[in-house]
Amino acid sequence: MASTVTSEAEKNSTASSRPGYGQLLRTRGAWTFLLPGFAARQPFAMLTLSIVLLVQHTTGSYGAAGATAAVTGVSMALFAPFSGRLADRRGQRAVLVPGVLVHAAAALTLTALALAHAPLWALFAAAVPTGASVPQVGPMVRARWGVVLKDSPLMTTAAAFESVTDELTFVVGPLLATALCTGVAPAVGLVTEAALTLVGGLLFAARKGTQPPVSADGQARVEHASALRVPGVRVLVVTFLGIGSVFGGLQVSLAALTESIGEPGLSGVLYGIFAAGNMLSGVVCGAVAWRLAPQRRLLVGYTALAVAASALWTAHSVLLLAALGLLVGMCIAPSLITGYTLVEGLVAAGARTEAFTWLTGAVALGQAAAVTVAGQFEDRLWDGAGFLVPMGGTVLALVTLVTLRSRLSTRPGGRTVARGVGHRAPVSVD
Repeated sequence: MASTVTSEAEKNSTASSRPGYGQLLRTRGAWTFLLPGFAARQPFAMLTLSIVLLVQHTTGSYGAAGATAAVTGVSMALFAPFSGRLADRRGQRAVLVPGVLVHAAAALTLTALALAHAPLWALFAAAVPTGASVPQVGPMVRARWGVVLKDSPLMTTAAAFESVTDELTFVVGPLLATALCTGVAPAVGLVTEAALTLVGGLLFAARKGTQPPVSADGQARVEHASALRVPGVRVLVVTFLGIGSVFGGLQVSLAALTESIGEPGLSGVLYGIFAAGNMLSGVVCGAVAWRLAPQRRLLVGYTALAVAASALWTAHSVLLLAALGLLVGMCIAPSLITGYTLVEGLVAAGARTEAFTWLTGAVALGQAAAVTVAGQFEDRLWDGAGFLVPMGGTVLALVTLVTLRSRLSTRPGGRTVARGVGHRAPVSVD
């Protein structure tokens, strides 16, 4: 993935005809938000699994654990777009600082209630603010790339890099959460998640130089309607709901299956293998000069994902499950990257953070529904029945995608495109 660099100026601003990851990371100011951003988004991959492991330990029920995690996910999905819109209009720092403080307090409250064997309704009550206050660091980092890169061809590489970073968190996060919850104490995973969110979020918010600008009166520079009013965004939301069903279904099902065979620590390892496949395919996806239109890439990639996810429930050994998990993971990153790519051609510039949070929220909502259904399946049916959830979620989303694929086409001569992260050349908005 070597980059082609012809001058010192290119190292800091623009890319050559074949931009690469090395050149992207030499962009001036990038590391000032990448490192704290990585720390702040790490808890996103820990939250659901930490809640599942803690509540299952205190209640003995995967159904209760999945339902509590689902409330957190639904709350996050509902509030994330509003957080994104506020960040567009008021600035990221104004949203992040109070958000991480609330999240840390809510997560610690949820931990205390679970350890005190509080009734399920009390856990639900604490799960609502815990999910609602999850910082939307990933979309904010994507928006910051638009600031430091402007109209550089490196935007393509940045899209893939962000997907790789997201998936790296899903390699490290589940392993860390499982190790802490099973090796130290069931509550330590959620406590660590709260601490990382607080510290990472405050450090990220402190980097004001790369924050997307807002006007003096606090309104976004470009007035816009909600990104959800764009038909193509709604199609992508359904598509990302299906991806969320894979994340949620695997988290619960792997935890239940490994516990049934007396090896609960394997849950994080298997989920890490799945996430590693996701990360590796993201690296490759960003290194390829694609000639196929993004709409067609999404159709091909999502079809592969649905086929791979449909085979999970047939796995009856840890080795086979690891192989299938790796394959499913390899099918996810191309769909995620292409989805974010399409957003840039569909959404106006002033709605870029909001649009990204709609997709992030859709993944969380799909994950929330999946952990609920998968938890009930594991409690009421056979061990591994939760693997039916990723199959159902991706197949239904694929049907929607195929039926409404025309909505993903960008109309020529249409709106000014967003300065988000994607594969189309962005238009400067000042």
